[in-house]
Amino acid sequence: METKQPTPRAILVGVQMDGVDDAAQDASFKELGRLVETLGYEVAGSLVQKRGGIGGLTVLGKGKLAELAAITGGTGVVSGWKPKQKSKARLRFEAEGAAGADEPEDDLEDEAGDVAEDQTPPEYVIVDHEISPSQARNLENATGALVLDRTGVIVEIFHRHARSREAKLQVEMARLKYVAPRLRESAVGGGGRQRGVGAGETNLDLDRRNIRDRLAELKSQLEQIQRDNDQRRSARNDQLRVALVGYTNAGKSSLMRALTGSEVLVADQLFATLDTTVRTLKPEAKPRILISDTVGFIKQLPHDLVASFRSTLDEALEASLLLYVVDASDPTYEAQLEVSRTVLREIGADVVPWRLILNKSDRLSEDQRVALLEKHPDAILLSSKSATDVAALRETLIAYFEGRMVEEELVLPYAQQGLLGEIYENTRVLAEEFDANGRILKVRGLPSAIARLRIALGGRKA
Repeated sequence: METKQPTPRAILVGVQMDGVDDAAQDASFKELGRLVETLGYEVAGSLVQKRGGIGGLTVLGKGKLAELAAITGGTGVVSGWKPKQKSKARLRFEAEGAAGADEPEDDLEDEAGDVAEDQTPPEYVIVDHEISPSQARNLENATGALVLDRTGVIVEIFHRHARSREAKLQVEMARLKYVAPRLRESAVGGGGRQRGVGAGETNLDLDRRNIRDRLAELKSQLEQIQRDNDQRRSARNDQLRVALVGYTNAGKSSLMRALTGSEVLVADQLFATLDTTVRTLKPEAKPRILISDTVGFIKQLPHDLVASFRSTLDEALEASLLLYVVDASDPTYEAQLEVSRTVLREIGADVVPWRLILNKSDRLSEDQRVALLEKHPDAILLSSKSATDVAALRETLIAYFEGRMVEEELVLPYAQQGLLGEIYENTRVLAEEFDANGRILKVRGLPSAIARLRIALGGRKA
C-alpha cells in the first residue's frame, strides 16, 4: 500500500513598505497564499514587518528574523554575518530594564502575522517579494527552511501547468534564467575541477555553460514554433478575432467555454490556462468570429515569463477586439485591471479596441451591481454561468463587428468556383445571381477581407 506523502507546509513572509496600506498588504498576502496553495503546499501562517524596504542581508530585521527562525526551527544566525555591536549606552539601557520590551528596529513598526502552532515546523519560507539569490541563501541559513520568492513560486506554477510543447519550452527558458544566478550564488567554494573535455572548468562553470547551451537550443526551437504560429495568425488576418485578457482566475476560461461551447480547462486556481486556445463563437456568426483565451496576468509577473510568452500574448496584439475580463466580486479588481493594462502596454496591445467585462456578477448584491455600472457605465456586467448574459454578450460582439462591415458586389467566374467557400467563410452573402460571366454575389464583410477576395478574383467587380 502506497503511503501518502505529507503536504509541505509554508510560512508567508512579507515587508509592508512605506505607502502600502493594510488593505493592499492583506490582498497581496491573500494572493500569495493562493499561489502557494496552487503549488500544493499548506499555508502554515504569515509574518509581516513594516520597514522602509527589503534591502539588507536577510530582508527582515534581526528581531523578526529570530522570530521566523523560532517558527521554522532554525538558528536565526547567518553564517559570516555579525550583528552591529551595541553601544555602552544601549547595553546600560537594556540592563536597567527600562525599555520593558525590545525597541523596534530603525524606529519602524513590526507586526506579527498569524502563525499556526504545530509540532512540525514549516519546510518552506515564501517571501512576497522578488529577492536576490544572496538574500535567499542567507534566509535559508538562518531558518533551516527552503526559501522561494514570489517570482520563484510563479515560475514553478508555470512549470507544472505547461501542457503544449510551446508552453513547456517557454517555461523552461524562464526557469533556467531564474535558476542561473541562484546557481552561481549557492555554489560557495566552486566545486572540483573537471578532467577531459572542458578541463580546468569547475563544476559550477560546467553547469553555467550547460544552461547557456540549453537556452540557445530552446530559443532556436521557440523561434521555429513562433514562425509557424505567425503563419497561422497571418492566415486569420481578415477574420474577426476577439481575445479574452485579464488577471489570472478572473473567469476567462469559463467565459470562453460559454461563448464557444468548447471543452477548455476551467479550474478555480491561479494560472490554470497557459496555452492560447482559439475557438469559433457559437452559434456561429457569418462571417465567423474567433475567440481566443490567453494566459492570465498577475502582480509582479516575472519579466522573463512576459518575454517568454510574448508569442502567446501576440494573440492579444493582433486581435480585432480585446475583452478585459475582471472578477467584479474581488475588492481589488481595479488594481488587477491596471496590472492587465500595464502588461498589454508593454507588448503594444494597448492600442487595440477593448471592452471591459465585469464578470462573476452572480456573487454581487443588487446595490453592488448598480454601483459598479455607475462607476463603469460602458462596461458589460455579466456572469459566465448565465446563459442569458452570455447570449447578450454574443449579440454585442456581432453588433460591434457589424458596424465595421461594408456591402459590395463580387463577380465569381465559373472557372474560379473553388473560391466560393472562402467567400462564404469571410463574408456574409446577402444575395446571389448568375449571368454569362459567373456568379454575382452581394456580400457584407470587413473592407480588408473584401479587398483580399477581390485581388484573388482578379479585381473583378459586378
